[in-house]
Amino acid sequence: MYRYIALLRGINVGGHKKLPMAELRSLMEELGFTEVSTYIQSGNVVFSSEREVSSEVISNAIEAKYGWHVPVLLITGSVIKKILKDCPFPQEEKEKSYFALLFKPPSTEDLEITRSYNFPDEEFYITTKCIYLYCSAGYGRAKTGGNFFEKNLRVTITSRNYRTMIKLLEMAG
Repeated sequence: MYRYIALLRGINVGGHKKLPMAELRSLMEELGFTEVSTYIQSGNVVFSSEREVSSEVISNAIEAKYGWHVPVLLITGSVIKKILKDCPFPQEEKEKSYFALLFKPPSTEDLEITRSYNFPDEEFYITTKCIYLYCSAGYGRAKTGGNFFEKNLRVTITSRNYRTMIKLLEMAG
């Protein structure tokens, strides 16, 4: 049995791509997944499967039912555990950080250019799987938010805060 965490990018944000979690759970069950549970409205799904699953299966099912594309990142609890363990920030900052998970590794050139940016009150560290972002003035005021990283790294990302990462890890067991 496989246990997965699906992170959907860009649903239920600003009134766009509205996808109620009850409908998402039903769709996941229609795909044959079991022990399906969701966390908050931003597209976090924990589920089990008897077979290996690709993110395209979920993304394609959403597109077929709702008519719009949603990037889906599939990870496991062990991936979240490692991301949290490898966080370079002290615990107090870590608990106020955001974790932007990359759908694919960025190019070396884009990585080097992006790492050269420096904004007051913002710290970030980029790995091939995650961008660790701490903004002392708050994420909503950050210059280095999701759009900044997607534009400069030329990869799709989806971000979660520390509390969400911890909760998903707990749900994944």
